[in-house]
Amino acid sequence: MQPAFSLVDETAEFVLLNKAAGISFHSDDGPGLVVLAEQQLGYKLYPVHRLDKVTSGLILFARTANVAAELTQLFASHQIEKYYLALSFAKPAKKQGWVKGDMAASRRGAWKLLNTQLNPAVSYFISQGFEQLPFRAFLVKPFSGKTHQIRVALKSAGAAIAGDALYQGEAADRVYLHAYALRFCLHGTEYCYVQVPTQGVLYQQLSHSKALSDWAQPWLLPWPNYTLPKQVS
Repeated sequence: MQPAFSLVDETAEFVLLNKAAGISFHSDDGPGLVVLAEQQLGYKLYPVHRLDKVTSGLILFARTANVAAELTQLFASHQIEKYYLALSFAKPAKKQGWVKGDMAASRRGAWKLLNTQLNPAVSYFISQGFEQLPFRAFLVKPFSGKTHQIRVALKSAGAAIAGDALYQGEAADRVYLHAYALRFCLHGTEYCYVQVPTQGVLYQQLSHSKALSDWAQPWLLPWPNYTLPKQVS
């Protein structure tokens, strides 16, 4: 049985976990990630961001209320770089580019992308296909933090994530979305983390192919700059 998480790093200020897919952040039908991690680590954790239940990968927790406030502010001001790795069986309309637009609640708990940009969800993605593999890999950098943002962005780009039935993704053994890398600066120290996914047949195929070598340090890739517009209240 897949453990709920593994410990990636532990400092006096924060801990970084690698969350398994299928584990709820909150305690819904049993103990969630926060409770399970506190029980195993033996001290209180302060959430500063979240991952969907279906998403695996890197998630950060503060160890004190003061650090939690600092990290929350860094997330709010988009000074923490996040990179996600997704797989799709579909070929997108473009190999890389922006996905921008306001998001609105749709049916069955899904969200949809609008043409307006009053308070937009903003993502930039690059992608690559493989001769020997049946899917396309996407590296996505979100410049905002909206619910289901990356799932909606790739669906809107014509490449719904494999296994993501909510957004019409082709059937697979899991939803192939993974919080792949984090980069941030706290108290004068720069932290950079990359967590290669292993949960799921397709991610295992990707890792064995060495296809991720070009994305080993995603922050070094030539990402475009973007400044979010002021939110309209």
